[in-house]
Amino acid sequence: MHPQPAIHELLSTRWSPVAFSPEPIDDATLAALFEAARWAPSCFNAQPWRFVIGRHGTEAHARILSTLTPGNSVWAANAYILVISVAHEVFSHNGKANRWAGHDVGMASMSLAVEATARGLFVHFMGGFDAAKAVELLGLPEHHTPVAAFAIGHRGDPNALPPEVAAKEAKARTRKALAEVMVEGAFGQPGG
Repeated sequence: MHPQPAIHELLSTRWSPVAFSPEPIDDATLAALFEAARWAPSCFNAQPWRFVIGRHGTEAHARILSTLTPGNSVWAANAYILVISVAHEVFSHNGKANRWAGHDVGMASMSLAVEATARGLFVHFMGGFDAAKAVELLGLPEHHTPVAAFAIGHRGDPNALPPEVAAKEAKARTRKALAEVMVEGAFGQPGG
């Protein structure tokens, strides 16, 4: 058994709180987060990511919030920025399906999350949202598919949340053992 390897603190300290504050994020910082996403790698350099954002107190924020499940909307309503990530699922250079688009959106989203962590901000990604409603409310064009919702913001006060939601904030961060996620060679066979 190998000891747990050390990784960069931006990765090891990144986490997804549920207590957010509507405190504004300045435009330069917000632009830097999406600039980090813009520089992510992608298949054929297609850069298939699109991000629809809404700032707290705007109609755009309310539209995105309305797509979230009740369990997510109760805490995400406080975040200054709500986002729906979108995959452009057709290559621009040849019109063929880009089966890697979702993967590449995830790469860009993680780049954004690391940049946010470096700037003392928090990001919480959510699968609990209504994708069909997002397509309709956000006017997504053909071949553009919602991937995830997420909140970006400053840390809020967990005590301002319902107790059952605030309890999520105190849960220990856990990860599967490295041996469970890294397979050498092939599944069920010795490596080499």
